[in-house]
Amino acid sequence: MKVGVARETAAGERRVALVPEALGKLTSAGLEILVEAGAGDGAAIPDQAYVDAGATIVKTDALYKDADVILRVQKPTGDEVKRLREGQAVVGFLQPLIDPKLAAELAKKGVTAISLDAIPRTLSRAQTMDALSSQANVGGYKAVLIAANAFGRYFPLLTTAAGTAKPANVLILGIGVAGLQAIGTARRLGAVVKAYDVRPETREQAESLGAQFIKLRTTIDATGAGGYARELTAEERAAQQAELNEAIGGMDIVITTAQVPGRKPPVLVTADAVARMKSGSVIVDMAASALGGNCELSKAGETVVSDNGVTIIAPDNLPATMPVSASAFYARNISACLLEMVKDGNLDLDFENEVTKSTVITHGGSVVQEATKKLLAPAAASEGRTA
Repeated sequence: MKVGVARETAAGERRVALVPEALGKLTSAGLEILVEAGAGDGAAIPDQAYVDAGATIVKTDALYKDADVILRVQKPTGDEVKRLREGQAVVGFLQPLIDPKLAAELAKKGVTAISLDAIPRTLSRAQTMDALSSQANVGGYKAVLIAANAFGRYFPLLTTAAGTAKPANVLILGIGVAGLQAIGTARRLGAVVKAYDVRPETREQAESLGAQFIKLRTTIDATGAGGYARELTAEERAAQQAELNEAIGGMDIVITTAQVPGRKPPVLVTADAVARMKSGSVIVDMAASALGGNCELSKAGETVVSDNGVTIIAPDNLPATMPVSASAFYARNISACLLEMVKDGNLDLDFENEVTKSTVITHGGSVVQEATKKLLAPAAASEGRTA
């Protein structure tokens, strides 16, 4: 079976789906690796490095013509979807819960779509495949560096002959993988770190890294399925927000990481909370996207300054700003996922396997993942009524 590595074409995307160090396990499993020319350029990996590792460099047309499986980071563009053929498989962050129409299009073309953002995160043996976690780890680290760079003061307590600099007060909202990495990084830089999450069990994790967990007077347990937080009710949000605004107002740095799969991120930092912060404070909204962000004033992909002088940074693809490390992690994830579905050198999909059942979105001309089918059902029903 021939496995192709596509060159990413999305704006600002510098990662690559496979790095040379990851080829060994794939070739040992009987797979032939084709790499699109220049695929690793953004991650500082020359074509020759792939050749030395046993891959073949091919042009774009040859990649889509010859590869049985195409590995990528971002979902394919419209033009790239047109290049895919029936019976081919594509693996990457396909975001079926955000873009179910893409899944329907891939199914119509007879393409098998395997989405890494659907990996069951609570399944212990799937941890090596959990690309969401590996990339969130990179993002949490970089978010703190961005905040430190934008902040006009020191992070640590610093005593010099010219005086003493107080440590920065940093608040991390959302204690998942990104939040925990942000806590650890901010602590290593010397900041005083506080953290909050609507899942009470995260308190111990935050405190183990040296953060002070903010305990609200209004106790809410929003533990959801799959290791994520559930969406709060309107009443819960209002009660939480009133207390959070007080805490946010006293912070120098706020880094937000809270997301709900397939839904608009919860607003945790309101305009009122921003208005309470001091001029020169910094907010980094890691959840900012086309669906919205955790900060009410965020603009995805932009940096804005509020009327009271608070800098609000809303990067939309932090892992891509650290492409070497992010690609290395992602390559291990995607390789592990692919090998889970390979038998005797060929793709062998066992839908009794929990990983396969969760991650295979389309197969045999149909959308097969239940969550995506439910999203597409209203549209299908509407088309039926129209017809």
